[in-house]
Amino acid sequence: MTQYAIYFNQQWVGDHPAEWFQTRVEPSTAVVRDMEAAGVLVFAGGLEEDLADAFSADATSGTISITDGPYAETAEYLGGITIIDVPDLETARMWAGRVAEGCGWPQEVRVIR
Repeated sequence: MTQYAIYFNQQWVGDHPAEWFQTRVEPSTAVVRDMEAAGVLVFAGGLEEDLADAFSADATSGTISITDGPYAETAEYLGGITIIDVPDLETARMWAGRVAEGCGWPQEVRVIR
């Protein structure tokens, strides 16, 4: 079995009215329920969108430094992540497609090493 991270950057979601987001609740939660039923779900969740609520930890200087806000200002930032544990790449691709379809925006997938 191999673990994969299926994730999206918040900017990939696009601008939609609140009503559109309501149409994504059932399909996206259905995918999570299906993953749970298949025994492949490790974790799934969206992340806080307000970067003012983020903080970072850095110990590269030899001293731990905790600061408010993101570690670095970037044009894109992580919006959500799903971790699955599946037997092969084809299964990972299938679940990634289901997540993309359920959410209504693109997903990127990477093996967790």
